[in-house]
Amino acid sequence: MSPLGQQQAAAGEATSVEPCAPGKLVHHLGAGLFRPAPLRPGPAQPSPAGLGKTNNSGSVAFPADGSLSPRLILMPWGTEVMSARHCSPGLLLLPPGPSSRARDWPPVSGAGAPGARPGPAATMFSCVKAYEEQNYAALKRSCLRRKVLFEDPHFPATDDSLYYKATPGPAVRWKRPKDICEDPRLFVDGISSHDLHQGQVGNCWFVAACSSLASRESLWQKVIPDWKEQEWDPEKPDAYAGIFHFHFWRFGEWVDVVIDDRLPTVNNQLIYCHSNSRREFWCALVEKAYAKLAGCYQALDGGNTADALVDFTGGVSEPIDLMEGDFANDEAKRNQLFERMLKVHTRGGLISASIKAVTAADMEARLACGLVKGHAYAVTDVRKVRLGHGLLAFFKSEKLDMIRLRNPWGEREWNGPWSDTSEEWQKVSKSEREKMGVTVQDDGEFWMTFEDVCRYFTDIIKCRVLNTSYLSIHKTWEEARLRGAWTRHEDPRQNRSGGCINHKDTFFQNPQYLFDVKKPEDEVLICIQQRPKRSTRREGKGENLAIGFDIYKVEENRQYRMHSLQHKAASSIYINSRSVFLRTEQPEGRYVIIPTTFEPGHTGEFLLRVFTDVPANCRELRLDEPPHTCWSSLCGYPQQVTQVHVLGAAGLKDSPAGANSYVIIKCEGEAVRSAVQRGTSAPEYNVKGVFYRKKPGQPVTVQIWNHRVLKDEFLGQVQLKADPNDLQALHTLHLRDRSSRQPSDLPGTVAVRVLSSASLTAV
Repeated sequence: MSPLGQQQAAAGEATSVEPCAPGKLVHHLGAGLFRPAPLRPGPAQPSPAGLGKTNNSGSVAFPADGSLSPRLILMPWGTEVMSARHCSPGLLLLPPGPSSRARDWPPVSGAGAPGARPGPAATMFSCVKAYEEQNYAALKRSCLRRKVLFEDPHFPATDDSLYYKATPGPAVRWKRPKDICEDPRLFVDGISSHDLHQGQVGNCWFVAACSSLASRESLWQKVIPDWKEQEWDPEKPDAYAGIFHFHFWRFGEWVDVVIDDRLPTVNNQLIYCHSNSRREFWCALVEKAYAKLAGCYQALDGGNTADALVDFTGGVSEPIDLMEGDFANDEAKRNQLFERMLKVHTRGGLISASIKAVTAADMEARLACGLVKGHAYAVTDVRKVRLGHGLLAFFKSEKLDMIRLRNPWGEREWNGPWSDTSEEWQKVSKSEREKMGVTVQDDGEFWMTFEDVCRYFTDIIKCRVLNTSYLSIHKTWEEARLRGAWTRHEDPRQNRSGGCINHKDTFFQNPQYLFDVKKPEDEVLICIQQRPKRSTRREGKGENLAIGFDIYKVEENRQYRMHSLQHKAASSIYINSRSVFLRTEQPEGRYVIIPTTFEPGHTGEFLLRVFTDVPANCRELRLDEPPHTCWSSLCGYPQQVTQVHVLGAAGLKDSPAGANSYVIIKCEGEAVRSAVQRGTSAPEYNVKGVFYRKKPGQPVTVQIWNHRVLKDEFLGQVQLKADPNDLQALHTLHLRDRSSRQPSDLPGTVAVRVLSSASLTAV
C-alpha cells in the first residue's frame, strides 16, 4: 500500500444502502476501502469481481437473471483492486515455461520482428495513432538536429504531472537516467517479469500487469516498439535525444505515446515503478507513458488490472467471481474453468485474480496461509502436473491441475499444500520438478492446486487476445466494433441518455444496436467500454460512469428501433468500471443490444465490441420508423404496425419420423421464416416478425410447411386480420388449406400472438 493509500485508509469508513425497490443503490466495499461515496451508513458488503483501487463513483451490479431491477454496486475511490467489472487486485497469468525466472532477451528476430510471420498480435497493431499529435520520429529528428534533449510540453516535469490535487510529501526532483546512474539502459540482461517493483503510488494493479506483459514477447515488442532504436547506445552518445515512445490500446485504437526521459526522484531514487537493476529503465518509462495517458501519476493510485491488461493487448477482459460461482465446491465447474484458463494462457492471453479486501483493515492483510488480501498475484504457469516416479508416472493417468503464482513484492508466499518446502512434492518426480522450475526460495513465487486457488482467491480476470486472423489454426472470431455516445436532447426521439430499465419511460431513448446469430447456437462475447477520463488539476479526478447493457431477442426482420419490451436474452451487471463484459450462448435469431448508464441524463462516449463465430451484421438502429421519402406519396406510407409472434403448433400431419416443419409469416410481400423444427408434430417455433403495413385491410398469412429433400409439403395456413381494436392478443387457430373459395380444415392448430397499432412506434 502506498503512503497516500495509508492516509486514505485512515480516513475511510464504510457506507451502504440496502437493496430494495428498483433503482436503489447498493454500496459495496471493494478490495480495500479507502474513501467512501456519499451515501447513508450501513453494513459493509463484498465488492464485485474485478476492481483494484477504484474511483469514488458507483459500481453497479445488474443481475443477469432477467429481472428488471438493476443492482448498483458502488466502489469507493481508493480500493486497491486488480480486476475489472469487471474486486480486488488480480492474479496474472504468464506463459508456460520451466520458470518465469528465465529472462526474455530482446530477440533479433521473432514475433514482431522484421520478416516474421504476422500473427494475431501483429494485425492488432497495424494502425497506430499519434497521441496528442506528437510524431516521435519528427520530434527526435528535431532534437538531434538542434542537439538538445527532448522536453515534453504535454507532460512537463512539474507537480501537475505528479498530482491532480495537492498532496503533501517530500520535494520531488525530476532527473534524467544519466543523472541517476552511470550507463543507463532500457533493458539489462533482457526483460523479465521479475524486473518490476512498485513505488510510492498505489498501482500494484499496473505493476502486476506489466509483469505479465514482460513475459509475452509478441506483446511487449508492440507496447515497446523499436526497442533497439530506443535503447541507449554508448558508442553513439550523440544519437540519444531523451525521447521515448510506447503503444497502448485506448478506446478502440492503438495510440503512440511520446514522453521525455525525465523521471521523478527523491534522494536520487525513483519514487515510482523501478527495476531490480538501478541501470534499467523500461518499466519506469512505460509507467510514465501510461501516467501521461491517465493525466498524472496520482491517477494511477487506484485502478483496475483488467484495464491495464486490455491497454497492453487490445483484448477483452472477462471477470469470474469464484465465490458466487462456488467453484471451490463444484468440481465440474472448476474443471471447466481450469480448461478455459489453460486455453487462454497457452494462446497468449493474460489473466488476473485477487482476494477481496472487504474493509480498510483487510487491505494487504496477510492471511494465516501466507496470502495477502487486496493484492495482485501473477500466475507464471498453468499446467497439469503428472504424479508418480519413473515409468509408473507415464502409465498412470493421474494428473493434478496446478498454477504457479508470484507475489510482485518478491516475498510472502503461500505456506499451504504444495508450497516450496511441502512434503507433497515427494509425489512428483525430480525431472518433473525441474521442468516445473520448483525452487526453495522466499522469492514470492509458489505453486498451488487449482482447487486451493478457488478456495482462497475470490476473483479471476481473464484477458483474452481474441484471434481474428483467418490464417490461424485456432478458433477465429468475427469482431464488430462500433462507437456510440449517450447524449441529452429535449426531444425524446433524439435523446440518447435514458438510463437503465428502472427508468421505463426513458429506457428506449438509449442507443440501440442490432446483431444476428446465424448458427443454431453461438457463443457471443460483448464488451462495452466508456472513453477513459483523464485526471488533471484543472478537471480533478476522472470519474467512470456506472454502465451496463441489456440484450433482447427481437423480430427476425426488425430494421427500426425498439419501443417496447421484448424477451430479455441476457444482461450485464452495471458497474462504474471502464468496461463491462458478457459472454453468453444464444440461439439463432436477431438481437438488440441497449447499452445504458445506470441513471438517465448522464452523457459520455462508448465503444461496443461484439465477437461471434460468423459475421453478425452488427449495426446501430437510428430510425424510429420507416422514413418518409419522395416515393411515399406515390407508393404509400405505412398506416399500421403489426407484430406477429408464432409460438408453436400442435397436431400437425404426422409421419413415422415426425414432421420437420417450419413457419413462414407473410405480409405485403415481406416474409419471415423460422428454423426447421425436426421430428415433432408439436413444434415450438418462437419466431416473430414486425410489419409496417400500407394496406391494413390485407390479412397477414401464417403458413406451416414440412421440409422434405425434393419438395417441401404444405401443411396449412391461417390468415390474420390483425386489427388494432382486437383486444385478444393470443389466438389458437385451426390450419386451413389455400383454397380461395371454401378453405377446409387441415390437421393441426397454430398459436399466434398478434399486436397491431396505428402508432408506428408502438413496438
